Amino acid sequence: MFRISQFMHELARAEATGTFPEPARRGGPPGPVVIWNLIRRCNLTCKHCYAFSADHDYPGELSTSQVFEVMDDLKAFKVPALILSGGEPLLRPDIFEVAERAKALKFYVGLSTNGTLIDQPLAERIHATGFDYVGISLDGIGATHDKFRRLDGAFDRSLGAVRHLQKLGTKVGLRFTMTELNAFDLPNLLRLMRDEGVDKFYFSHLNYAGRGNIHRGKDAHHLATRQALDLLYDCAWQDAQAGGRHEYVTGNNDADGVYLLQWVQQHLPRWTEPVRQRLIAWGGNSSGVNVANIDNLGDVHPDTMWWHHKLGNVKSRPFSAIWTDLSDPLMAGLKARPRPVHGRCGACRHLAICGGNTRVRAQQVTGDAWAEDPGCYLTDEEIGVEPSATRIETTAFQSKKRVINVVH
Repeated sequence: MFRISQFMHELARAEATGTFPEPARRGGPPGPVVIWNLIRRCNLTCKHCYAFSADHDYPGELSTSQVFEVMDDLKAFKVPALILSGGEPLLRPDIFEVAERAKALKFYVGLSTNGTLIDQPLAERIHATGFDYVGISLDGIGATHDKFRRLDGAFDRSLGAVRHLQKLGTKVGLRFTMTELNAFDLPNLLRLMRDEGVDKFYFSHLNYAGRGNIHRGKDAHHLATRQALDLLYDCAWQDAQAGGRHEYVTGNNDADGVYLLQWVQQHLPRWTEPVRQRLIAWGGNSSGVNVANIDNLGDVHPDTMWWHHKLGNVKSRPFSAIWTDLSDPLMAGLKARPRPVHGRCGACRHLAICGGNTRVRAQQVTGDAWAEDPGCYLTDEEIGVEPSATRIETTAFQSKKRVINVVH
């Protein structure tokens, strides 16, 4: 996750005080943030679902007692935060029992939901449970969202959930995954965020996993991505200058850090080098390092987009043992600094900032997890590499032939 607002607030303070804070020493949390897909069942069949969820039960899911046992291991391993997800986590009968146990163990506990099931009574129970954060996905306004979610009225129900939780004082965030089919609605969603007083906006680049993999040919063009980031950076900067409380973050494309550096070079050039050092300390992509995933069956993955790559299962081996095992070549590479990337990524002068970006896109498109990231929207000139006729061109997704033909 790239925390735009954190950088913008530091820049606003630097403009006011004339000094920029020294970067913190790299290290991250003692254990990874764990995104836990407790259930695969969902009441929706969204176009970009990485879990291929549907509205039926899936056999073999962790029992309540197994969840608690894993949670104890996570606590001992110093995992700081659990994001309870699905499918739709609110369909799991013991979701509140699980959340209450997590809070009792003093985890930061987030809930990732589509929001369509949250009426006033359920919102009150969510609030009473003490979730630190509830993220609700919106893919556009009105009919646009409904089309992505494949349910008429989904937008109104999700927005109703936002309002119920906001009134109770629960921290709420909107999540938006952009493709070329909904990019036009980003300004409207940002306006909705401000109008509704929502705390956080999470902008997700489309990753090639699950139904998102099938629909990667509809990924937003790189120009649209840059325009979206320009808008997000400007909104976050204006909010920081005004001392605002809104939080803007992005995910699934760590080139966003490099793009912020270019924004600073253009708008606040005297802070370019301090921001560069801060971005290097951030280090970019955290898959397999500071972010982990446990799926509904107990399989552990480097993050939620790596469901096709299993590291082990918590039913037979503790998470702590799985996560520290470097015998898996993918995990060894993800934890390496620098990562063993090649192509444009290996030659990029900003590798220390983005960390090689999201490896799953390269793996899905080429079969090689260490190939250049086809989702990087930065030009050869911007990253300091010579164009190569042999590499995947950044316009490949727009071609009718596309790179889908080389996916294994």
